[in-house]
Amino acid sequence: MNDDEAVEAQIGRSPRAAADVVHRCHLGLPVVVRMPPVLTSGEPFPTRFWLTCPLAHRRIARLEAARGVARYDERLRDEPELREALERRHLRVAEDRAAAMPSDAERAPSGGVGGVTEGVKCLHLHFADELGSGENPIGLEVASEVMPLDCTSPCVELSERGPIRSPSWREPRVDGTPASDVPGRPSKR
Repeated sequence: MNDDEAVEAQIGRSPRAAADVVHRCHLGLPVVVRMPPVLTSGEPFPTRFWLTCPLAHRRIARLEAARGVARYDERLRDEPELREALERRHLRVAEDRAAAMPSDAERAPSGGVGGVTEGVKCLHLHFADELGSGENPIGLEVASEVMPLDCTSPCVELSERGPIRSPSWREPRVDGTPASDVPGRPSKR
């Protein structure tokens, strides 16, 4: 299975532009892709690094459901060093994206991580930005809560219909406990 097929199966649709894999799991599958600043349609796209891994997506969704974004926004108000580090990252994302803009683009995306200029929009975006850049202070902390991405079988496979999410994939156990038995960690079985 090639990277484009794997990403399509992971996100459940064809990507809206050509993307480069910048981080892979131990099974060799994409975890994060780098997106162009302008999609195939000509639409500006502020998100530079996009999370494709179903396991990471699932684990981060649980953090967000448990007020994860609000907790980080509170910390940004209370911790000047964290706030300044994130502000620097937002500026760096805007600079990197501007450098990658095609010369014939009619419109350019704005903002930093996920198009914002301050604060936390989405933990998925910050995690992906960290794995893609190694420079996101929020993403680094999120990574410490969701890693390792230690699937025992691939999340995607090729079928007669093309690339699909693997029906046999299961979320890995956490500390020896089945994922379905860990509070806040439901498993699709």
